[in-house]
Amino acid sequence: MCGLSGEIRFDDRRPDVAAVERMTDRLAARGPDGRGIWSQGPVALGHRRLKIIDLSERGAQPMADADARLTGVFNGCVYNYQELRRELETLGHRFFSTSDTEVVLKAYHQWGVDCVDRFKGMFAFVIVENDTGRVVLGRDRLGIKPLYLSHAPGRLRFASSLPALLAGGGVDTSLDPVALHQYLSWHATVAAPRTVLNGVRKLPPATVRVVEPDGSYRDRVYWQPSYTRRAEYAGMDAADWRDAVLDALRTAVRRRMVADVPVGVLLSGGLDSSLIVGLLAEEGQKDLATFSVGFEAEGGEEGDEFHYSDLVARHYDTAHHQLMVPSDRVSTALDSAVLAMSEPMISHDVVAFHLLSELVSKEVSVVQSGQGADEVFAGYRWYPDLASVPREREPEQYAEVYFDRPHSDFARILQPHLLTGRDESGLFVREHMAAPGAE
Repeated sequence: MCGLSGEIRFDDRRPDVAAVERMTDRLAARGPDGRGIWSQGPVALGHRRLKIIDLSERGAQPMADADARLTGVFNGCVYNYQELRRELETLGHRFFSTSDTEVVLKAYHQWGVDCVDRFKGMFAFVIVENDTGRVVLGRDRLGIKPLYLSHAPGRLRFASSLPALLAGGGVDTSLDPVALHQYLSWHATVAAPRTVLNGVRKLPPATVRVVEPDGSYRDRVYWQPSYTRRAEYAGMDAADWRDAVLDALRTAVRRRMVADVPVGVLLSGGLDSSLIVGLLAEEGQKDLATFSVGFEAEGGEEGDEFHYSDLVARHYDTAHHQLMVPSDRVSTALDSAVLAMSEPMISHDVVAFHLLSELVSKEVSVVQSGQGADEVFAGYRWYPDLASVPREREPEQYAEVYFDRPHSDFARILQPHLLTGRDESGLFVREHMAAPGAE
């Protein structure tokens, strides 16, 4: 995890480098291993680095490619960067580093905005064409890596976190009523491009935005999920699906081993993280560090699952670390956990995750985890309730089992100026479920 920031001017003024420095410094927790600032003409870039690939200073950012006449900042990882590097070398490109950031620059030089079609990974990047002044912003398919934007007369600022943009100053911090409706309905989630602040937007996932020197821009959405089952899957039975899922998991775990530093695992002891440990062992990973977190028992209810994580750790002989969080530690860590968030989330789990991350960061820089599996494999309680619902009632049933509160509650809990008069969250869900194959 790194952090990037910057400013583009469209009014013949120089960028506010001091503001970019403030934004970059606010990202220090994302990149403790290095800091860089670059400015040319109407553009300034900032970067905080967490060293994962190419630990030398040749991988430092902002990165300038003299041959391609490009300068860029990058956050994330392109898992297939070595394969792309070999392809680019056959096309005549010469490399001065072994980093995936340089591969991104060379790929843009070779293929333009279509380079993202070849990237497999999680990433956000900003590339400046030094000769034209054109600036290109890009984000991965699922929006795993963030990229926040703030427009003002004559300029555009961007950063890897919302607090970093605020550190730059000049941001409209009034609340966005539509985003607030989503935030209070979906467990503190706001769909891109909105954020809870009117003055901050997110570059949508799977989007490349080309910003011209005059401030005009065009977006290319390079991927969208398909909800229609592929024809080749029609005849698959349970055994076929088991094998296909296992192959996909093997590929995913193998791709995420790409690093020049040790890779650990957040091991809860559940099916998802235990599978990752087993697959890493299958790939030959040695001295694997695993990490588990638990709470003190309260009211006769166990607060940890160390029994299960210990079983997995012993079986695969991992270097296992446990963190037991005392009950009083949760409240004292709340402020630091909230400060670490880009957008506030509502769950006691985030405090535990924050404390576990502090422990992990002392041992390794990269971890794999089982997060996201319940969304993909219908692991939440509301999925069975939706399985037998007629298609025309799916949006309403989804709202009943998933939303934090019904739309009718908003007039009671919000001030009038924050009401839009529409069920914004319900409208979003209905539009999503109307897509072909989305039943």
